[in-house]
Amino acid sequence: MYSEEDILRMIEEEDVEFIRLQFTDMFGVLKNVAVTASQIAHVLKHGCMFDGSSIDGYAREEESDMYLKPDLDTFVIFPWRPQAGKVARLICNVYKPDGTRFPGDPRQVLRTQMERANALGYTFDVGPECEFFLFHTDENGLPTTEPGDDGGYFDLGPTDLGENVRRDIVMNLENMGYQVEGSHHETAPGQHEVDFRYGEALSMADKIMTLKLAVKTLARRHGLWATFMPKPRNDCAGSGMHINMSLMKGDHNIFGDAADPDGLSETARHFMAGIMAHARGMAAVTNPLVNSYKRFQPGFEAPIYIAWARQNRSPLVRIPAGSVGNTRVELRSADSAANPYLALAVCLAAGLDGIEKKMMPPAAITGNPNNMTDEERAAAGIQSLPRSLKEALEEMEKDTVVRETLGDYITDRYIRAKKQEWEEYAQYVSDWEINRYLGKY
Repeated sequence: MYSEEDILRMIEEEDVEFIRLQFTDMFGVLKNVAVTASQIAHVLKHGCMFDGSSIDGYAREEESDMYLKPDLDTFVIFPWRPQAGKVARLICNVYKPDGTRFPGDPRQVLRTQMERANALGYTFDVGPECEFFLFHTDENGLPTTEPGDDGGYFDLGPTDLGENVRRDIVMNLENMGYQVEGSHHETAPGQHEVDFRYGEALSMADKIMTLKLAVKTLARRHGLWATFMPKPRNDCAGSGMHINMSLMKGDHNIFGDAADPDGLSETARHFMAGIMAHARGMAAVTNPLVNSYKRFQPGFEAPIYIAWARQNRSPLVRIPAGSVGNTRVELRSADSAANPYLALAVCLAAGLDGIEKKMMPPAAITGNPNNMTDEERAAAGIQSLPRSLKEALEEMEKDTVVRETLGDYITDRYIRAKKQEWEEYAQYVSDWEINRYLGKY
């Protein structure tokens, strides 16, 4: 728990020259205002005013003044920046001029849900699995979709640029004090994964945003382009962000129950049922792009159907193997383009709704729901996730829990912007259409 004096001391002792005041827009894009070391004492005491009128989902011009107030515990020095005149960062919460929380700040949305969980005696811990692609660039330094390596799942390669970048990413993150539980090559050529050690949700969302910055920055230093786009290539799997979740009471994981055949407590079943009940309504948050729904295709491990299983990787929710003290619920649908603050907020809200209403999930499945007929899935009560952003937005509009979690301010602006994104996509004539129809008709 840093104090203002701690921050000022570290800045002086470490010869920090610039401090980046970071925040995230509604769509999960990292923003910042840079200040010099000479200004940071004023910022710590009074905040930093900025113009929010040009930030997606923030404010109209007539009410554009916003204040960034740093979360002192997020102070860290970027190890990839110069060692003389170092660069540090502080992640900020956004406030209105009257000192109240700004309702369009995604970080505040997650904080509100965590405060709700804390009031019920719970701590929400998560472990994300962040996937991304490393591609070559063209002669102008612009990204291509040519993978930076030809590796596959868990492959090694001493001369592989991807392996070198991944090692560089992990070392830099650990230099920042982050605990990286593992990293490896993923299924597709050029695809990689970095996993943080389990931790409290707000801190983990901050780490996801920092990971994205580190990955993109360090990939460029290796002559590669990093992307968290969910499905950049037709011929291989897309990038997900599996979210492993637990509720804690003190040091006790309340999802485990050694007496249960599945090792699950009643609370875990309620939480999982809430996730499944709201999976369609929160899809536009966990899978926010037109491109996100290209990932939901049979044969590429991304879930299509709302079901759960113990270790089967095909349904929406999986309960990974592990001891009772480490029991977790894994949501497999979210992708790497999601705003982590909003995604974790709606997951927690859905789970708490399941607990409060004592929802119960259906029986676990043992087979692959992709191999079932429509009739068999209907008989088992298995629904599908939305298959397009348009369908996801329609479900989001109907889901009162998701809407209440995000608040009217974000919900209305988010839906409006995403509908516009869908309309632009629907009007675009793609290469596929030209190749399919131009000569035929």
